[in-house]
Amino acid sequence: MEKWTTTDSRYIIKRPWLTARCDTMRMPDGQIKDEFYVLEYPDWVNIIAITTDGKMVLVEQYRHGLDDIFMELCAGCVEPGEDPLAAAKRELAEDTGFGGGEWELSMVLSANPTSMNNLNYCYIATGVELIGEQHLDPTEDINVHVLEPDEVKRLLVKQSLMAAPLWKYFAQRGECPIK
Repeated sequence: MEKWTTTDSRYIIKRPWLTARCDTMRMPDGQIKDEFYVLEYPDWVNIIAITTDGKMVLVEQYRHGLDDIFMELCAGCVEPGEDPLAAAKRELAEDTGFGGGEWELSMVLSANPTSMNNLNYCYIATGVELIGEQHLDPTEDINVHVLEPDEVKRLLVKQSLMAAPLWKYFAQRGECPIK
């Protein structure tokens, strides 16, 4: 197995929330693929946040791509030069007002390695507490929910980068998320 070689690359659009490039690729057998599109994103983080009394902190917000309101794990972008763990702690505090606790990396995922260049770092934070107020960006409208783990298991989390770490979390504890 050999990697492909990029022989040319040009940006189609380069905006704060959408960067797409078109690469020309030479495959190991010599074939040339003139148009291979890549979406560039910063790395992302999400957090399974568990309070000192064993409840889980989730957020509810509108997602324009699917034009619906979703219950999700707290998540966000890693800023340039920022460590993913620092980004996760910052996002949890900004979006929910929760912080502190013990943190561990649960998994690193790719949303779509075929056409996206970033990674998603999934953390578990245990023993978090309400330490302040939300500090939302102008485009954020987030409701915070503190739920029992059984309530979270009953939710249909449609976001794959959030469903995977939740499944792993419950499976490692011998709890099947779906009955």
